[in-house]
Amino acid sequence: MIQLEKNAAFVITDSGGVQKEAFFFKKKCLVLREQTEWVEIIENNAGVLSANNTEKIIEAYTSLNKLTPNFDNLYGDGKAAEYICYRLLN
Repeated sequence: MIQLEKNAAFVITDSGGVQKEAFFFKKKCLVLREQTEWVEIIENNAGVLSANNTEKIIEAYTSLNKLTPNFDNLYGDGKAAEYICYRLLN
């Protein structure tokens, strides 16, 4: 699944975990839900929400193609464990 996400042009999912993985791989995501726990993905133009009917999905796909996503370090730089260990030991 990770390989598929990594090599995809974009991701379509209803999974919260896959939405976040798509973000980490710098892939736009069409979310087949009317709301998401990862609102920051939507707010940073990295994803679009869609109801699960054909018209809404096509509309969301069109919107997705027009987005210029912000994939900056929204979730940190990946060095939290190093920082925590350093702080605990020093």
